Amino acid sequence: MRDLVRPRPPRAVESVPEQVTPTLLGEVARGDEAAFGRVYDLMASKVFGLVRRVLRDEAQSEEVFQEVMLEVWRKASRYDAALGSPSAWIMTIAHRRAVDRVRSAQAAADRDVQAAQLEVGTPFDDVRELAASRFEQRQVRRCLGTLTQLQRESIGLAYYQGYSYPEVASLLGIALGTVKTRMRDGLIRLRDCMGVTA
Repeated sequence: MRDLVRPRPPRAVESVPEQVTPTLLGEVARGDEAAFGRVYDLMASKVFGLVRRVLRDEAQSEEVFQEVMLEVWRKASRYDAALGSPSAWIMTIAHRRAVDRVRSAQAAADRDVQAAQLEVGTPFDDVRELAASRFEQRQVRRCLGTLTQLQRESIGLAYYQGYSYPEVASLLGIALGTVKTRMRDGLIRLRDCMGVTA
């Protein structure tokens, strides 16, 4: 298959037709490399020119040009003459690929900006608050470990899962008064363990 790195000037060969015909594209669809060479020669400068106008970047234009010509080679069998001329079909592929590359580059730039904004230094106060919060979480977990199982379950259901005292009593299958007593005793132990003054 033809080297697709860069469009080159069309060959001065008498047998090259004036335009890409459905018959010529049909030969490409059947894997005829010589037919693809003729299509390439006829369309290379037009395709590259369109892609270059959209992208305005030489290196990216060359990449997209290669993608377009490769798509023509691989998908020539999908050409439908009812939808337009072979040249129009090829130029539509080129335009679509170029626009997709612009959108992809814009999306990547947007992601980079968002990532940069997230990486902007967190203010010192936020870091301090986060560290204090994590310390308190570890301290609460440690202090919860000093409670009885019933106290821990009651406090967990009420404070971490949002159940009311009657619901806690029902879930644990114990009297409401017992739940209130265990929770009061447990909260006092937590307060003392954490060094909180009343």
